[in-house]
Amino acid sequence: MRESTTGGWSREQILGTLEAMQAHDLPAHGGRTLAYVYDSGLAEADAVGLEALAMFAASNGLDPTAFPSLLLMENDLVAWAGRLLDAPAGFVGSATSGGTESLLLTVLAARESRPDIDAPSMVLPTTAHAAFHKAAHYFGVRPVLVDVDPVTFRADPEAMARAIDDTTVLVVASAPSYAHGVVDPVPQIAAAAAARGVRCHVDACVGGWVLPFLDDAPPWTFAVDGVTSISVDLHKYAYTPKGVSLLLHRDPALRRPQYFASANWPGYTMLNSTVQSTKSGGPLAAAWAVVHHIGDDGYRRLVRQAREATLALADAVTEIPALSVVVAPDATLLTLATDDTCDVFTIADEMLARGWFVQPQMTYRSMPATLHVTLSAATAPSVPEFVVALREAVAQAQAAGPVAVPPELAGAVVALDPETLDDAAFDGLLQAAGLAGVDGDLAIPERMAAVNALLDAAPPRVREALLLGVLDRLSRPA
Repeated sequence: MRESTTGGWSREQILGTLEAMQAHDLPAHGGRTLAYVYDSGLAEADAVGLEALAMFAASNGLDPTAFPSLLLMENDLVAWAGRLLDAPAGFVGSATSGGTESLLLTVLAARESRPDIDAPSMVLPTTAHAAFHKAAHYFGVRPVLVDVDPVTFRADPEAMARAIDDTTVLVVASAPSYAHGVVDPVPQIAAAAAARGVRCHVDACVGGWVLPFLDDAPPWTFAVDGVTSISVDLHKYAYTPKGVSLLLHRDPALRRPQYFASANWPGYTMLNSTVQSTKSGGPLAAAWAVVHHIGDDGYRRLVRQAREATLALADAVTEIPALSVVVAPDATLLTLATDDTCDVFTIADEMLARGWFVQPQMTYRSMPATLHVTLSAATAPSVPEFVVALREAVAQAQAAGPVAVPPELAGAVVALDPETLDDAAFDGLLQAAGLAGVDGDLAIPERMAAVNALLDAAPPRVREALLLGVLDRLSRPA
């Protein structure tokens, strides 16, 4: 093998090792991973995005005067999104690293806009993305959770209106919600927020590049009075490389509190429009390239393919005993539930064994455990093949029966105090759950049904602590 000219590994060694490591990952292309990744199926769009990514990988968005090309691309993408989202004259926007950063900035701006409120809060439907809870944790904005309609899984605008009080700085709606794929009643929610002089954010991170191309989408854009900001991820249904999201505000005054500046040190004056300071221009350039390559007509075709695939899969599910669609989808996300003859965790394992990744979602309040399916354009041609695999997976899950968590283990998990879960207690739990390897370290099994069933039995706070423990063990050097 040819030696490196630098004294380190050779190019061949590095690429070979990377390929070997990547072989254990879920496939990012091909349409068989129905969560986490979004695939247009357009090889040329992928190629131009990667070329732009490499071309601008070393540029830095920290200072727009040093790299004005990045500012041009950012403003162009914001303008494109503004046209799709019915933004009014004078609107503004920022490019972020992803939906979570967009939502963090939304909450930060809302909090900073009301310095007169000592203990600010935000009103969220229980189906709002967990990133709002992360923002609450980071920025000290108390989340006020409002139950959604138990049949439609959409936010209850009357209940949300009642939850608004003198501490509320933000009200949130989803378009659509990630867990169930439905659009909240944005006009009523925005009107309730406006009546109290409160900001209203529409989280369209998933649907923002889908709903504008659907003829039957419910109202959710800036055309709705009272909507003050909208987030939309380009690395989802704009099919750009990760990670780029856009956060749009109705006017500059609404955005200004998200900015940060500090001249209180001897170096350069720190000036940031987002959470990040240094940020590679690569993802932004890649997003700009892909959006311009595909164009409105291309996106309209891709959305039609993904939407038709979603509806076709929903229809097919009605013919599979033990499986049902939780709620008719508004876009391209589908949520499935089982009857008591099987469980979603075993079905997810069986699907993965057949080359398909679907995402199990845990029980929450009165909502059952479900399967989440994200349909992208690349999956559309394979829906018949997916349905065959799903039928087989359900049949196998029924033959095995629902996963049963041993009562003593379930009791131990429920009794755990997440505040006192130390390494020793976690080691014992790993052993009891069958997750301890021969050396006592964490060992993730190929089939996760038993583990997921155990997590499903745990109260949310305990589940969080357990998974943080797993993440901690996974994130330690060998």
